[in-house]
Amino acid sequence: MSDIPKRVHIQEEGPREGFQIEPGPIATADKIRLIEALAETGLDHIQVCSFVSPKIVPGWADAEDTVAGFKAKPGVRYTALWFNESGLNRALAFRDKLAISGSISLTASEGFTKKNLNRTHEENLAAMRKQTALHLSHDVPVRRIGVMAAFGCNYQGDISPAQVISTVEDGLAIAAEAGAEITDISLADTMGWAMPARIERVLGEVRSRWPEKRVTLHLHDTRGLAVANAHAALKMGIDRFDTTVGGLGGCPFAGQKGAAGNICSEELVLLCHEMGIETGVDLDALIEVGRMAEAIVGHQLPSELIHAGSLDAFRKAA
Repeated sequence: MSDIPKRVHIQEEGPREGFQIEPGPIATADKIRLIEALAETGLDHIQVCSFVSPKIVPGWADAEDTVAGFKAKPGVRYTALWFNESGLNRALAFRDKLAISGSISLTASEGFTKKNLNRTHEENLAAMRKQTALHLSHDVPVRRIGVMAAFGCNYQGDISPAQVISTVEDGLAIAAEAGAEITDISLADTMGWAMPARIERVLGEVRSRWPEKRVTLHLHDTRGLAVANAHAALKMGIDRFDTTVGGLGGCPFAGQKGAAGNICSEELVLLCHEMGIETGVDLDALIEVGRMAEAIVGHQLPSELIHAGSLDAFRKAA
């Protein structure tokens, strides 16, 4: 248990992840309201939107209006997502407000690469070479490799640690060719195949191979094991997680309609606080924002905590 971190950094992705999958339409004003409320909880990293084709992702047709509309809170890092030069240029128009950085995004499953991007693995490597060069030509740093389907895939089945290692190696080769220095590796359980034993095996292999790299986990709660998986990762010293308030979102290309999205921000915060790990987040305030998110989307969200509340009120009453 000595590897448990003293503090965990939470990268909130609820606005971007949630509003890209909701059938909507969600009013721009409500998106802005949620972003500003999240910044008041102590979260210091919020992914606010996707700069993508409105034909493919109509939920983010108002990305520019949303970014222009929210009031940035000092000390909070606001980020966005894009997949091509058009999206990058749209993001760069807000360089004074958004933290712009690039990523080499790969998938440990070729089956999911084909389903998600309509590319083979080799074709995706070529696309990432071009995208990395594009980022660097705009003075946008590329420090992160993201690996989707790092724990299993609905289209390809079990994913071995060796497949994850090979995928990261491919990303590092792209970075080396371009002259980019990678500091971060993000491992995503895109389709909810992870369980604590898988978490331990994959993290063990990755950290053994690259002990100097910082690892982030992007967990989905598809099968109700996200908190258990986070607990296993915390015991191994992982201190960075992507989360979504209320459990907003989910991957639209995972082949499981209606599956739960990311690990809920408030449930991870509760777990950390009960383990004596600092997050800098006001849990009760975050729960209230989760309730706001549920009201905005107009249906029940996966989070149990926004319905049950935190333990603090009961402790005080007892």
